[in-house]
Amino acid sequence: MVAGAPTAPLSVEWDADHAVTELYREHYRPLVRLASLLVRDHATAEEVVQDSFVAMHGAWRRLRDPNKALSYLRQAVVNKARSVLRHRAVVEKHAPKALPDAPSAEHGALNLLEREAVIRALRKLPTRQREAIVLRYYGDLSEAQIADAMGISRGAVKSHTSRGISSLRSVLEQTT
Repeated sequence: MVAGAPTAPLSVEWDADHAVTELYREHYRPLVRLASLLVRDHATAEEVVQDSFVAMHGAWRRLRDPNKALSYLRQAVVNKARSVLRHRAVVEKHAPKALPDAPSAEHGALNLLEREAVIRALRKLPTRQREAIVLRYYGDLSEAQIADAMGISRGAVKSHTSRGISSLRSVLEQTT
């Protein structure tokens, strides 16, 4: 099975419940993994994906081509992940600063998660570069699918991916 391709075309006659249930069964876990890489938090990633499925269910009748439902879901996940990151940035901007000699429990947990060099390097990338690389190499999506999910042109996907790979290579070479 090709990553991202439904096993069977979705029937126009399917109601929202049946169609979304099938999409959920086949694509929930890969979408959560995608969201986890974007928002860096599994629980929030699950919430982002759940919200995307709820939105899909509510918009099912307005969906012009039911066979593009997975593409709609991916785009919803990317957009909701962006919203989460924007919200976090605002919260962090206004959050009181922790004392330097008393790191929080969250800080310790994040340090454990950030041990892998690739993940650290990914996090240093600008948002669009990180999204393009995650969708391309983790989600195994084509340039057209990435462009659709991110709401940008294929040329922009190529540019973000190329710049991101170059930055990753540079950071990883410095750590080894």
